[in-house]
Amino acid sequence: MTDVRPHGRSGPIAGPGVGRHLLVVDDDDRIRELLKEFLAREGYRVTGAAHAAAARRLMEIIEFDLVILDVMMPGESGFDLTSWVRAKAETSKTPVLLLTARGDPDDRIEGLSRGADDYMSKPFDPRELALRIDAILRRTGGKPLTPREIKLGTAVFDMERLELSRDGKPQRLTEAEAQLLKTLAIHAHAPVERMSLSPDTADITGRAVDVQVTRLRRKLEADPKNPRYLQTVRGVGYMLAPD
Repeated sequence: MTDVRPHGRSGPIAGPGVGRHLLVVDDDDRIRELLKEFLAREGYRVTGAAHAAAARRLMEIIEFDLVILDVMMPGESGFDLTSWVRAKAETSKTPVLLLTARGDPDDRIEGLSRGADDYMSKPFDPRELALRIDAILRRTGGKPLTPREIKLGTAVFDMERLELSRDGKPQRLTEAEAQLLKTLAIHAHAPVERMSLSPDTADITGRAVDVQVTRLRRKLEADPKNPRYLQTVRGVGYMLAPD
């Protein structure tokens, strides 16, 4: 059976997909919900549909960044839905990834000939799925929705290298601090719940996050007691407000 658990990743959302909206179409409720949960952990917004008719209705009113289709569905197959996506002007450029138990070469050729951008067989490794989605989005010309560097006054945070500098001087970050800052940077100008930032699921109070925030403020704020960039959102958690 397909394993779409996050393979022990219980840390904060820090994936590359924040802001991108995916549509998952699969008649298997369990797989669809697990895929939605996993991809949400990668930072994507995810909408699910149980069959092709529901998917068509959604695509007529929502512009998705990528569609993941099961092939073997009752009624209209994923192959037929792929052809519909390619034939419709509004969706013709929407990337499609076919995810199916039909892994024969003829089926793969059929899917690609219908216009799919990639074809992945079940069972699958969710980490590979995430990498393939990222590769498709890069290959089809989608540009990152978050910049590589976030500027916070005289401090600069490199999102890829997880490095922080201030006044041109490196600031040492622990792994937990770097991941917390990246998560906040990905969600810049939006509050993030304290428990979503907790690297330790056993920390039900969120105190570990509070300690890390205090340390981060000392490294990037001119006045840590009156933070300009790493702000507290009362009753929710924290928010990063870069320049």
